[in-house]
Amino acid sequence: MKSLCKLVVTMVTLLSAMPLSAQIGNGVDFTTSFPFFAGNTKLPAGSYKVIETNLDPTILLIESTNGVHSVYLDITPTETEQPHPQSNVTFHKYGGIDYLNQIWVQGERSGMQADPTKAEKKAAASASAEDHSVPAKKR
Repeated sequence: MKSLCKLVVTMVTLLSAMPLSAQIGNGVDFTTSFPFFAGNTKLPAGSYKVIETNLDPTILLIESTNGVHSVYLDITPTETEQPHPQSNVTFHKYGGIDYLNQIWVQGERSGMQADPTKAEKKAAASASAEDHSVPAKKR
């Protein structure tokens, strides 16, 4: 019995020490009518797919559906108390410049937060972000 209690305590400790793990499975697709920054890369308006990489769980690949544009994006897993009602991609807009902010998958409590770049931090220091989103679809 004592061994079982030790095992349970060890497992709970290990699980609580693990980082949040945002999962998007086969990925999501989204379309924008505006150009946006993903990390330090400016991507044109168009259709994109977001997929997990095998490199690192905190790096996503964002690629245009025609394969012409792509960028690896550093993310931080994030969570909400309730499952997300729909899949979407959110953006912060400062003036006329959009920065990819978060990716959410319907029914999931975990999501992905894009790590802000120096340029976005500088824009945020001089203006408030206008948040908006576009729908996404699980692949």
